[in-house]
Amino acid sequence: MAKVAFVGAGNVELTRKILSDLMSSPELVGSLRVALHDIDPGRLATAETLARRLDSETGAGAVVEAGADREAALAGADFVICQIDVGGYEASLADFEIPRRYGVRQTVGDTLGLGGIFRGLRAIPVLLGLARDMVRLCPQAWLLNYTDPMATLCAAVVAGTPLRRVAGLCHSVRDTHALLADLIGRELRDIDFLTAGLNHQAFVLRFESGGRSLYGDLDLVMADDPELRGHARAEIYRRFGYFPTESSEHAAEYVPWFLPHEKEVLRLDPPLNEGLRRRARKLDAYERLRGALAAGEPVLARWKHFEMASEVIHSMLTGTPREVQLTLPNDGLIANLPAGACVEVPALVDGTGIHPVPVGALPVQLAALNRTFLNVVELTMAAVLEERRSAVYQAAMLDPNTSATLPLAAIEAVCDDLLRAHAAYLPAGITRGEAGR
Repeated sequence: MAKVAFVGAGNVELTRKILSDLMSSPELVGSLRVALHDIDPGRLATAETLARRLDSETGAGAVVEAGADREAALAGADFVICQIDVGGYEASLADFEIPRRYGVRQTVGDTLGLGGIFRGLRAIPVLLGLARDMVRLCPQAWLLNYTDPMATLCAAVVAGTPLRRVAGLCHSVRDTHALLADLIGRELRDIDFLTAGLNHQAFVLRFESGGRSLYGDLDLVMADDPELRGHARAEIYRRFGYFPTESSEHAAEYVPWFLPHEKEVLRLDPPLNEGLRRRARKLDAYERLRGALAAGEPVLARWKHFEMASEVIHSMLTGTPREVQLTLPNDGLIANLPAGACVEVPALVDGTGIHPVPVGALPVQLAALNRTFLNVVELTMAAVLEERRSAVYQAAMLDPNTSATLPLAAIEAVCDDLLRAHAAYLPAGITRGEAGR
């Protein structure tokens, strides 16, 4: 039996999607062992009830285990799905409320910016511990990570542990391809895409049909749609020449040109504090699923496409070839980005494993944007791996949105406030450091 371990199984909507896919696959009947782990006993119990209900609804014949012992969940696993949320809603609330007192605007706050930096600082120690446990307990397993900040966490695992079988999964590229096809009125299957860069800051490098670029078709659509033109994503596309994979609410906070400027905020109307609203919706979804389980309602999720982790696992177990966009170590995949980065590229997945597709060099302006992004990633990693408080300040000082909003002394002050708020989740060397050093 193939063992699939869920770390953070209490993220039940994602657990539900992945298990619905895998348990509905005829090829996997009687061959799945599902191990669920979460540090929240209530959410773990919900995840276990969900998994057993799905097994009953599908007749998958899966073995379902659940427990608070992470090592037991990992032992002998073939795949480890990480979907953790260190600190939960309260930590995310602090990530927004504290910077807001200093005048820093954020939208989603999970990748760059002060929210992304501190989300990374909280999660890196947990991911490092998980990866080290995997090296001991399931050295051949793949770590399939959904937790943000993706580029930071995957690179930290590679830099800080011997684990190399790590892949990040995100829907943004898939969703962008679907959006572009819809905008120009084409079927997705008729378009040839090549998309690469960093997770949450990748770009559609090839957008063609029959060898003809479709960017001209997109330009005509955008010229006739003032609302479509009035977004941060469209501004980046017009000026950098390639369509970005991330929604405007994400893309706006990775650059210095929008959120720090009152007129741009009024013109583009980015959804400020959207990350907190998303968190609230997830809490509502959790309660609705609990209610459905208690009422004995069917909970099998039926989707047009497999969830991404399901695609990877299904392809590797059955030999079914697929192309999946993944975040992977930059072993020659993007020539003009650092080798220590983890980059988002297409990968062929089949029964022999994951085979990333080398992209070559990005257009120079796109690589420059990505390198600005990576400045924050590398310093956030260094803060944890070296337990160096000064690297926290430096990450914030080099963050495009933060540095365009605040002077240096205020950046140090807001970081000090956030370090105090999150001290329980951070390495001691960071929290013990002298303020401003």
